[in-house]
Formats: sequence, structure tokens, C-alpha cells
Amino acid sequence: MRIGFIGTGSMGSILIEAFIRSGAVAPEQIAATNRTIAKAERLSESYPGLYVARSNKEAAASADVIFLCIKPSEYKAVIDDIHAAVRPEQIVVSITSPVLVRHLEEMLRCKIAKVIPSVTNYVLSGATLCVYGNRMLPEDIELLENLLSHISAPVRIDEDYTRVSSDLSSCGPAFLSFFLQKFIQAAVDITGIPEEEATRLASEMTLGTGQLLTTGGFTPATLQKKVTVPGGITAEGLRIMENELCEVFHDLIRTTHLKYEEDVEKVEARFFGTKVE
Repeated sequence: MRIGFIGTGSMGSILIEAFIRSGAVAPEQIAATNRTIAKAERLSESYPGLYVARSNKEAAASADVIFLCIKPSEYKAVIDDIHAAVRPEQIVVSITSPVLVRHLEEMLRCKIAKVIPSVTNYVLSGATLCVYGNRMLPEDIELLENLLSHISAPVRIDEDYTRVSSDLSSCGPAFLSFFLQKFIQAAVDITGIPEEEATRLASEMTLGTGQLLTTGGFTPATLQKKVTVPGGITAEGLRIMENELCEVFHDLIRTTHLKYEEDVEKVEARFFGTKVE
């Protein structure tokens, strides 16, 4: 299997490195290009054998699976570049949530999938969210999920839930790390514990909690119950968070969805000339 990457920015490079380090593919199986070609060349220097394509069309031409790791604003130009080179048997994978499967199916004659990765894939963990177009056959889905399973847990979702699923799995590491950052800073400010020590404790706690919630058989609710003694310190802390934080998460979901809807409208305007009010 040969894989083409158009875009080697933050997430494109994470996927390339994760696929290689996990043994999913060898560098020789990858062709990558980027608008700033030096970024692709640096990956090639780190992983000898990785081919640096000099154009989007070249990266797509010989690939079985083509990952589009680009910004929504770049899709129209990239699709115009590769349209003539893409064949019906190829799989084009978008990693950008506001670009819908139907958008790509209308503009390309190949098989279409949308895969939303996470920064956690860099350590071969976390989920990848998978949405498949009508042309994807069972064997195509199996091929793609076998590839993704080297770096993640592939999870099939309804495209209508792309945004909220992305909030949890892809934006979630940033949201969770912000919570930890503020938790750590409060501990430092109030008690004087060294920041490095507090960060290590919080980080190890996060790792252990993740394992309890995945392989350990706990849910968030049952884990809280396991740790909490009625009338104890944990219970008092949970009471404060219940009073102070709950509405924040509702506001968070509302805000990300509003931004997502705006982004989808902008994509459709670029692709199809739809007027954005």
C-alpha cells in the first residue's frame, strides 16, 4: 500500500510519524508534499526513504490512500490540482471536520472517507473518528481501519455528530490540559508546591485515570464513587466543581458548534459559490 500526504503541518506530520513509528508502513511507502516544501523535506531527512513530491498531483497520482491534511480554506485549490489525477479506485481521506463527505463526493470521482485524528495518536493512543462515503466498500473500510488501528482506536461515527465527537476526542486533550494547567497553578499559588512536582503528579494521575476509564472497567461516575467517601475531602471538592463548572461545559459545546456551523458555511461558499450571510 502506498500513502500520499498533501499537507505536512502539525497533524499531517503527526500522522506520518505515528504510522512509521508504529510499523504500520515503511517510509518508502509514503509520498508527501506541502505548500512549504521544506517541511516535507525535513520529514524525509528524519525518515529516509520517504518521498517528497513536488506537487499535490504528484503526491496523489501513485497513492492508494491520499490524506488531505490541509486547512478548509485550501481544499478548493488542492482539489482543483488533483482532480484529473485521482482515479475511482483510490481513497481520499479528509481530516478536516467542516469539509463534509458529500462535498468531496461531488467534486472527486474516487472513494471518500473523513477521519478526524487526535494529537494522542502521536503516542499511538486515543481515537480516530471515521465517516465513510457511499463509494467505500467493506474491504476499503477494513483496509483504512487496519491502518488506523496501529496508532489509535478507529471509531465509526455519524457525520451529524462530527463536531461533538471531535470536541471529546480531538479538542479534548487541549481542554483537559487547560483544566490540569489551572489545577496545577492553583496548587502552586496556594501551597507553594514546586510546579515541576505538581505537574508530574497531575500528569501521572491523568495517565492512570485514562487507564481506569478504558481498560480498568470504570465509567466517570463509578470512578468518582470509588474515590469519594461521603462527607470527605473528595466529596467537598466535587461539590465545588458541581456548583462552579457545569454550565461552562454547556457553553463550551454551544460555542464549538456555532464555530463549526460557520466553518461549514464558509467551505460551501468556497466550493459551490453559496452566499454566506
